[in-house]
Amino acid sequence: MKLKLMQKENPKISVIIPTYNRAHLLPRAIQSVLSQTYQDFELIVVDDGSTDNTEEVVKNFKDKRIRYIQHGKSKGAPAARNTGIKTAKGEYIAFQDSDDEWFPEKLEKQMKAFDNASSEVGVVYTGFWRITKNNKKIYKPFSWIGQKEGDIHKGLLKRNFIATPSIVVAQECFKKAGMFDENLLRLQDWELVLRLSKYYDFKYINEPLLISFYSPDSISADNGALIKAKKFILAKHFESFAKDRKSLSKHYYDLGIELRSNGDFKNGRDYFIRSIMVYPFNIKHFLVAFISLFGQSIYNKAITLYRRVKNLI
Repeated sequence: MKLKLMQKENPKISVIIPTYNRAHLLPRAIQSVLSQTYQDFELIVVDDGSTDNTEEVVKNFKDKRIRYIQHGKSKGAPAARNTGIKTAKGEYIAFQDSDDEWFPEKLEKQMKAFDNASSEVGVVYTGFWRITKNNKKIYKPFSWIGQKEGDIHKGLLKRNFIATPSIVVAQECFKKAGMFDENLLRLQDWELVLRLSKYYDFKYINEPLLISFYSPDSISADNGALIKAKKFILAKHFESFAKDRKSLSKHYYDLGIELRSNGDFKNGRDYFIRSIMVYPFNIKHFLVAFISLFGQSIYNKAITLYRRVKNLI
């Protein structure tokens, strides 16, 4: 009897769902957690100041493992996840998004991976299906990404290939690496795994164990937030990024493209120039930077011509 009580008070995993005005989608996410074949968990739903009937939706689930926490006002998804981490009782932390869906064996397979992993492993993550705004189904991480487990810090400096709902993290890792950076509205998953990968190895399960759905009202659709986040991350981890000049150049080039697409040609051009100053050996980056010096009109005409020629080929 005492053993059962201890398991109830101290679940193996704490699953955290941050949510904001997603009452219409939240039941699918919650049910996908409750339907796991691995049942030793608590589910913490952190309502980030919703104005819809989120509280009612959560309380309609009659499961004693569900804990509902409400922010008085919206603080953002990173703050909501951090609230969950601070109150979590589990030895491991998993994250679900309010608009995504886990497959039933996700937690079971991740916990088995932890059981068979070395003590250096702090994170186990899985593959997943990404449903785009065009309803296209894409498997991630892409097969062409090289090293996906072990010490993957260098790979993550090039790009992020890990989704927050795909990870289970040993809770002790947050004490050393820190929690989510609440300054970020986007890319907070990338910034977190960058820090975690400095100290811990990652284990990868090459199998889709969740579905990540595109939502038009999601912050991930905000290009301005993406630009701000990428600038912030490059500045915060500059010493690490600077060790690979080719990769840093690519990040600057991509920022230039994103700024130009967002209507900020001047700053976009500045990042094109930064790109070739860091690594001048990429012909494509060099040509784009050079053409941008002649102004937006010439640049736009050159890009249009390039796309036409590319389509013909």
